[in-house]
Amino acid sequence: MKYLDEYRNAEAAKQYLAAIAQITTRSWAIMEVCGGQTHSIVKYGISDLLPKAIRLIHGPGCPVCVTPVEMVNKAIAIARQPGVIFCSFGDMLRVPGSDCDLLSLKGEGADIRIVYSPLDAVNIAADNPQRQIVFFAVGFETTAPANALAIHQAATRDIHNFSALVSHVLVPPAIEAIMTSPDTQVQGFLAAGHVCTVMGLTQYIPLAEKYRVPIVVTGFEPVDVLQGIYMCVRQLEENRHEVENQYTRSATVGGNRHAQQLVNSVFQISERKWRGMGEIPASGLSLADDYATFDAERRFDVANVSTAESAECISGLVLQGIRTPLECPAFGATCTPEHPLGATMVSGEGACAAYYHYRRKAPSASLNNKEPHTP
Repeated sequence: MKYLDEYRNAEAAKQYLAAIAQITTRSWAIMEVCGGQTHSIVKYGISDLLPKAIRLIHGPGCPVCVTPVEMVNKAIAIARQPGVIFCSFGDMLRVPGSDCDLLSLKGEGADIRIVYSPLDAVNIAADNPQRQIVFFAVGFETTAPANALAIHQAATRDIHNFSALVSHVLVPPAIEAIMTSPDTQVQGFLAAGHVCTVMGLTQYIPLAEKYRVPIVVTGFEPVDVLQGIYMCVRQLEENRHEVENQYTRSATVGGNRHAQQLVNSVFQISERKWRGMGEIPASGLSLADDYATFDAERRFDVANVSTAESAECISGLVLQGIRTPLECPAFGATCTPEHPLGATMVSGEGACAAYYHYRRKAPSASLNNKEPHTP
């Protein structure tokens, strides 16, 4: 537990809190991009320990959260077809579509299987040549290499009863969309460390320069987050707008070149719709022409499925940092993890789920405790 102890160390956290308070001379609004960071912030009460001048805004969070309802409906439409084995990571099974979710569809008899790797789905296809096996490929840049490898292996092994329903999204275009919004209040970003482990830091440099906004690549534990906030506030106070790396134990400037090459060979950049944010140009990945035969949307003719978001769910506003979960009338009432209205209440990294578990009442977590008090 060496690293957990190191990055959850209360004394180190107090030192960063004191340092942040010492350098803060005015109000600043900082957005954490990743839901893992949001959960750490909410679970350990970091927002309430910071100087009142520092406001943290929860960003897009996680790929499960930003997957639009229409993509979930496409998955359900495919899974309902006879002869299909639909494979997915477990976090997508509870995300509600228009009339049900994948888990309830599984209860009705559809062959829906939870896998722990996309390669598991490829092997299922090899073992079931008379069935159509579809893998739900959801993720930021972090999971794109593994999904690309699965599709590449299916092609190499000539397994053509395998296909992927691709819903990959890219972080930098989302940051640009947030900065160009007339409603944005964001002055600095904590970028997701695991994304930069794959993609490196260079993709953020043009954004920092264009919008004059500091971007600090940050990890996910409490001390990580506090150090990232300190680095971001220091830049803001010094009127700098640079890309800095707090997550040096994993992320590098160049990232993982081999993973990038694999992703670039299997996928191509495309427009992608984000839940609550609409179409964002060049913000997603779709299969490259050489791998188009593995595209489940084409194979099952579901490309034109479209669906309006729930009128009762404000997850789109939560994902943009315009509202918090506590400002939603449905939060904790008609929307709970057991009966969610939107993906942000389902996902293990969703802001609504974090608030439900840790902040339904007054702030109660403490960095001095091993586990926070929960309501």
